[in-house]
Amino acid sequence: MKSNFFAFISRMKYINRWGLMRNTITENISEHSLETAFIAHVLALYRNVRFGGNVDPERAALLAMYHDVTEIITGDMPTPIKYYNSDMKEEYAKVEKLAEKKLLSYLPEDLREHYAPLFGKTEEEAELWQLVKAADKLSALIKCIEERQMGNSDFSNAEKSTLAAVHKMGLPEAEEFMKEFLSSYGLTLDDQVM
Repeated sequence: MKSNFFAFISRMKYINRWGLMRNTITENISEHSLETAFIAHVLALYRNVRFGGNVDPERAALLAMYHDVTEIITGDMPTPIKYYNSDMKEEYAKVEKLAEKKLLSYLPEDLREHYAPLFGKTEEEAELWQLVKAADKLSALIKCIEERQMGNSDFSNAEKSTLAAVHKMGLPEAEEFMKEFLSSYGLTLDDQVM
């Protein structure tokens, strides 16, 4: 049986993020997902090494790689619209569930059960999904910082609200990431390699 799954997944590079914002550099969900995976991995390592946890960093990275895959079908819904009110949020969740089912249908039947947990948040992996959500927010914060560094003030309010959202999560791993890594995003390449 031939499968369209990976050809369809490769279309992540055509779905741009931040659709309501003027972007200096366009970011697609493929780029965002990879950055989120890098960050989720280190957040899981923080949890294990510094905060006495016992989670799988590689699994966190894998979940992050797939966390926005349904947007191939739904597009990237801007946050102010997606969370406009509880009705909108609820309806969008239904659309995401339909997109998950559609994506799973592109896989050979014997692989579907292995991919299903990568698309939808499961109770068994709630702790990992919490880290992925934090990594997702941190990736958005990095985008805001980079845009501001390039003189794009359109991201100023988004930066403030995203930073507040990260703090509100109350995750020591996210705070640790910001303390250790975030200031480097404001450096030039020459300053980074020195």
